Amino acid sequence: MNSTPPLICIVDDESGIRETLEGILNDEGYLTRSFPNASSFLEALLELNPSLVLLDIWLPGMDGLAVLTQLRGRHPDLPVVMMSGHAGIESAVNAIKLGASDFLEKPLHLEVLLDKVSGLAHGLPRQDRNLPSDTRLEIAKYDTDLPPGSAEIVESGRRQRTLKSNVVLNGTGLLSGRNTGLILSPLDANSGVVFQALDGTSIPGHITSLEGFAQSTASQTFTANSTVLTHGSRRIRTVEHLMASLFMAGLTNVLVKADEEVPNVDGSAIDFTRLIEEVGVEEQDAPRREVVVHKRIQVGTESPNEKHLFVEPYDGFEVHMRVDYPAPILEQQLVFNENQQDFAEEIAPARSFNTFENIDMAQKLGKVGSGYLNSHIILHEGKVINTELRYPDEFVRHKILDLIGDLYLIGFPVRGRFTANMTSHGYNQALVQKIHHALS
Repeated sequence: MNSTPPLICIVDDESGIRETLEGILNDEGYLTRSFPNASSFLEALLELNPSLVLLDIWLPGMDGLAVLTQLRGRHPDLPVVMMSGHAGIESAVNAIKLGASDFLEKPLHLEVLLDKVSGLAHGLPRQDRNLPSDTRLEIAKYDTDLPPGSAEIVESGRRQRTLKSNVVLNGTGLLSGRNTGLILSPLDANSGVVFQALDGTSIPGHITSLEGFAQSTASQTFTANSTVLTHGSRRIRTVEHLMASLFMAGLTNVLVKADEEVPNVDGSAIDFTRLIEEVGVEEQDAPRREVVVHKRIQVGTESPNEKHLFVEPYDGFEVHMRVDYPAPILEQQLVFNENQQDFAEEIAPARSFNTFENIDMAQKLGKVGSGYLNSHIILHEGKVINTELRYPDEFVRHKILDLIGDLYLIGFPVRGRFTANMTSHGYNQALVQKIHHALS
């Protein structure tokens, strides 16, 4: 005896969409009922037992989010897929917070729609594995005993560099969610990268300024969320993407004036990189110094299943990065060499990423602000829900970006080959601290 096919309810005020979806789903063997508005659907729902609802956000009268709220109260286990051709990230996130199973943008893609319907309408279990959260502290154990001569500071034969003039950038703070900005200014030779709070407090762009530096050194527990520099009661947060752009531009002396938080813009480093290119750089009458790695320096256990990061001797600067996370990321590997690839084209545009669940939890705990929504690739149930990827492997590229930015906390450019496996800021900071220890 054959079981009854799943019933799918379609709620959309556009007759063409209702008819198209009915035809496609009927051909696939599903039963369908369609409704032009919320009231007719909710009335019919008193006698129907659907397996899935395809619900448009923009409906006449009661909108789709209001309908979703009612459904979650009356039918908490009924899968609902929200649809819209005009909604942005805020609507998508709100829908998922309210309990939607998924969010699809119009025009609907047939293969994506049928794949989603197939799982939800038949009640298949969700494959919902979160990324390791980057909104917490993490322990990055390492051996403080290093062979003598593991690394040293040498003159590179190149000249130091600064900016040609002042330049300004405005944006939104990642953690605060409020409007903020920064001013980049030239500095004299041998000054380094220096951050300055609005009250004039100077904070060196160096590992020793890392928030909780003394405690992190003792406990080997570092902040995985972002890189924060402090001096006394003043701090500058989310410096990593800017530091990566300064590193790759060869800028050794720059003053960064910021109001507590470097603007995150779109979660990448491309705006900082373009800003530097527009204002231009100027060589200074002083030799540039750099860190040269002579012996392997490592944090973590070298295993495909373990986070680890190490640097080995190499005549240049190169990063080998590997990540392996649930769909849609999966395993990605990439090698970046500053002499063979263009940072501005290959790495700088790659954006931060995290799961909707991790971001939502961090917001509820007050650890991050609304800036996360528009500056992250947001993942939910094996898909990107808020944007189109700039590269198929954008995730591993962003991990390289973060590592480059954190490495510049050494205070000098580095000559070495870095190999990283699924690292976050905590492991990056731990390796920088270990290199700093080798130079002491």
